[in-house]
Amino acid sequence: MSGEGKVVCVTGASGFIASWIVKFLLQRSYTVRATVRDPSDPKKVDHLVNLEGAKERLQLFKADLLEQGSFDSAVEGCDGVFHTASPVRFRFVVDDPQAELIDPAVKGTLNVLKSCAKSPSVKRVVLTSSVSAVAFNTRPKNPGVILDETWFSDPDFCRESQLWYTLSKTLAEAAAWEFVNENKIDMVVINPTMVAGPLLQPEVNESVEPILDIINGIPFPNHAYGWVNVKDVANAHINAYEIASASGRYCLSERDVHLSEVATILRDLCPTLKISDKCEDEEPYIATYEISKEKAKSLGIEFTPLEVSLKETVESFRKKKIIDF
Repeated sequence: MSGEGKVVCVTGASGFIASWIVKFLLQRSYTVRATVRDPSDPKKVDHLVNLEGAKERLQLFKADLLEQGSFDSAVEGCDGVFHTASPVRFRFVVDDPQAELIDPAVKGTLNVLKSCAKSPSVKRVVLTSSVSAVAFNTRPKNPGVILDETWFSDPDFCRESQLWYTLSKTLAEAAAWEFVNENKIDMVVINPTMVAGPLLQPEVNESVEPILDIINGIPFPNHAYGWVNVKDVANAHINAYEIASASGRYCLSERDVHLSEVATILRDLCPTLKISDKCEDEEPYIATYEISKEKAKSLGIEFTPLEVSLKETVESFRKKKIIDF
């Protein structure tokens, strides 16, 4: 579908997923209003303004998640809104979960949706959530379990487990559903797993940091993650906007693997590097489980194999001189 003549907004546009959404929207001839916290910061905007079509159809807007009304001007008159802006911090200690993660995620999402409610032109909102808002509860997860869009994470379980990023995504999605139902806003939610693939932005983001750590020879954590290619995630967002029948939530995962398997694939891709074959603890490996692809296929997504996603990530690290080999 061509987006010629249509105006859409992408929040948090400098991020890993959002940058690819902007790129693909421009390729489809949309006019894109991209919100960033600081439009004057070249690290945040140079990779956007240099995209094909950006000179003609990309407009930068300054906006802050915690500032009510700051998305009004970016959203006003738009046909659609892609809300991707949210802090991502799940690998490191968080000193103040409420201020660092929960408030920006929940209040930020509601601030964007309030701007959408003010603009009668907005036909659909596509919200970037996470499998974090799906998978974390007391239900058993093992190789025989298939997780799908009917699962929801349990906020109490997240609090007890001190999974603060997971809690922020869970509460933000729940608040979003409540708001759009009350205000009759058409919203579709995308729930990706860990995202790999080529970086458009200059800096490494948390989703690909585990890959960089393994490449740098650090013993891998005893974790299993679902993985999906960033281009598949971006296309899923746009298709969820363009396909009239799209509704509800869409989980995105090519497959769920233990990080030991990621290390094995990277060892084959980078034979000259000393990639560790050791786990950081000696406990039995955490079990993997399956995430259903059925609903995602209705968006026309053919998932990129994990091996290809990891190869693209490594090539991107090399191109950007994040690693040198």
